[in-house]
Amino acid sequence: MKPFTQNIQSLYQAHKQELAGSDQPQIAAKRETAANHFFQTELPTRKYETWRHHAIDELVSEKYDIQTQPSPYQPVNEYFKCELKNINANTYTFLNGWYVHENSPLTVFDNGMIIGSLAEALKSHPALVSEYFAKQDIEKNDNLLSLNEALFTDGLFVYIPDNLSVEIPIQLISIVHCFSPLLVQQRNLIVIGKNSSLSLVQCDDSFKNCESFINNVTEIFLQQNAHLHYYKLENKDEKSLLVNQVYVNQSEYSEFVANTITFNAGFVRNSMNVNLNEPEATTKLYGLYLVDKEQYVDNQIFVRHFAPNCTSYQLYKGIADDKASANFNGHIYVAPNAQQTNAYQSSKNISLTDEARITTQPFLEIYADDVKCSHGSTVGQLDEEALYYLRSRGICERNARRLLLFAFANEMAEFVDIESLRERLNDMIRRRLSGELTICDNCRLHCSAEHHFSFENISIKL
Repeated sequence: MKPFTQNIQSLYQAHKQELAGSDQPQIAAKRETAANHFFQTELPTRKYETWRHHAIDELVSEKYDIQTQPSPYQPVNEYFKCELKNINANTYTFLNGWYVHENSPLTVFDNGMIIGSLAEALKSHPALVSEYFAKQDIEKNDNLLSLNEALFTDGLFVYIPDNLSVEIPIQLISIVHCFSPLLVQQRNLIVIGKNSSLSLVQCDDSFKNCESFINNVTEIFLQQNAHLHYYKLENKDEKSLLVNQVYVNQSEYSEFVANTITFNAGFVRNSMNVNLNEPEATTKLYGLYLVDKEQYVDNQIFVRHFAPNCTSYQLYKGIADDKASANFNGHIYVAPNAQQTNAYQSSKNISLTDEARITTQPFLEIYADDVKCSHGSTVGQLDEEALYYLRSRGICERNARRLLLFAFANEMAEFVDIESLRERLNDMIRRRLSGELTICDNCRLHCSAEHHFSFENISIKL
């Protein structure tokens, strides 16, 4: 057994009695099964096809701590400011995997909505949570799902009843702050009832360079004719390992729209798993990454068409500078009975240096004969003709490059339906391409000058 796994085994044995839901036989049994599965399989290595470019077992520390209790309450705005201010959203903040609240861990609204701490929901609404919680087969998924299921501490629980359109978006902010290597296992559960709709903005942020391994799992269930717009924004420090696993199950006529944007990364892996289980379901997946220095981002997309007359659309874009690297793996599966499937997939990338590495692998696995499926991928540099045209109009080379990169990247923000969020993303993309947006922009600690947190020297060169 490797040192990391030995560390996890020690943590599990020492703390399993105090983890959320440990007093409920069903949850405790799931934890035990997941823990045993992880101990037997350990972390993924390069021998796994989806990890062959950059395996996480080479990056983790041998010893991590976990935070088994929430930190003492302190208003978040005293130490952290969110880049997405003024988007008129109801905000729920998590620090090191725990919900930050003064005295209300879970809120039950008059209209039937339930929003707040998953750990508290396991206590107060066990039957409702158990109906949806941990329905993924751990043996058929990445074993980081097992790791999360064994050691999750808390997370966001959202339940939207039938026939309810939630007008104000929900914003989930996850912050990590540590002084020694920290393992964070956050588990989110989102349930949208029949004929209901919601917009969810999820942000992963850092406010100091912190050696951390964040292994998040989000389960989403969309009932008949439910609609969810899911926006995922990542601005992490260079010492962080961030793995986000999202599992979506869609019923008939439901719609899932996701937009994942990575601004800064140490190691980031986004795994999006969507099951179109019933007819007439629709999925639209968008993504953008902007990485430089030695940052790494990996987008793993698995869309499975199990029912006829379903539609899926994927468009991912990326820009890599310096020695940064990125990977896109898009897998579309069409089952034998999933006739009349429409599936489209595209990955477009710009490499700004000879040392930047981008790999892209679109993949179609089709077992039905009456379908319309296509895929494509490109990796290139800036269009020299377009650059020449702009320069011939009196625009200097630096600004011309900036305009072309912004036009390429900003398309992804235009798919955002929340106007105030779209405007903020326009500004954040511009600032990131100019080297202005860093994790330290969110910090209110006012560190002394001896701490070198500036990202100015690793900005994307325009």
